[in-house]
Amino acid sequence: MDKVQEFFKKIADAAWFQTSITVVILLAGVLVGIETYPALVERFEHPIHIGDQIILWIFVAEIVVKMLAEGKKPWRYFLDPWNVFDFVIVAACFLPFEGNAVTVLRLLRLLRVLKLVKALPKLQILVGALLKSIPSMVYVSLLLFMLFYVYAVAAVFLFGTNDPLHFENLEIAMLSLFRVVTLEDWTDVMYINMYGCDRYGYSADSVVQCVTPKAQPLLGALFFVSFVLTGTMIILNLFIGVIMSGMDEAQAEAADMARMEQADKKPTVVSEVDILVEQVAALSERLAALQRMAKNQQQDE
Repeated sequence: MDKVQEFFKKIADAAWFQTSITVVILLAGVLVGIETYPALVERFEHPIHIGDQIILWIFVAEIVVKMLAEGKKPWRYFLDPWNVFDFVIVAACFLPFEGNAVTVLRLLRLLRVLKLVKALPKLQILVGALLKSIPSMVYVSLLLFMLFYVYAVAAVFLFGTNDPLHFENLEIAMLSLFRVVTLEDWTDVMYINMYGCDRYGYSADSVVQCVTPKAQPLLGALFFVSFVLTGTMIILNLFIGVIMSGMDEAQAEAADMARMEQADKKPTVVSEVDILVEQVAALSERLAALQRMAKNQQQDE
């Protein structure tokens, strides 16, 4: 490793460097938030623009430092997916945006806040857990969609005439069931079909009028209670189980990576001296204990 690479490697791995980048990311998020207030933008347009440019070039400097830390193989910087993510965000901010595309530029600036995921190791574990959970979540989502589809078709046949606001057709029925499975006033939908639209939920001012009321107390209660128990209490909790499993895997991988990094670190003179000092201290304590034991035996004799 040459001196230039070693110099930039020390900077890239330094705690103060990581902390500084984290602070800059937070400042970038604050600036983007300020831009949502037109009065503040109009009043402090120039300072905001200067601050945004400073932050952008700090991120560019971060990329340069990490590339130089790779020495004669700067392309190794892109082997880390998080580095690719950082590079894309920064590069996108240099694209020529004009007119209405300024909104797109602001949204791209907002993505800088996501750099916190890389800056904070615990967030990396969370994101890693979510990514690992995606394959299993696809199957859970498929199971949930099948449940939605079966119940939505049944709801159109059973409640479509009484409650056209929620179950007029298949797509409206699935949207209404999404409301039910999130427990957002789901009892109102249930009561409409238990008591009839003429007695609950509909009024003369309703967008959709109650034309053919039909009360189904027992069927309505069984339908919605069974859907909530199955969809909310069971299937949605499967998502939590899948994510927790992914979390365990991500934490195990992070621990393995930490052990590998610790094993790869070459011992320095300072670290070896520290180890020897600890060993000498332990031997001194052991020797003192043996001397005390010997004195006690002599006194007993």
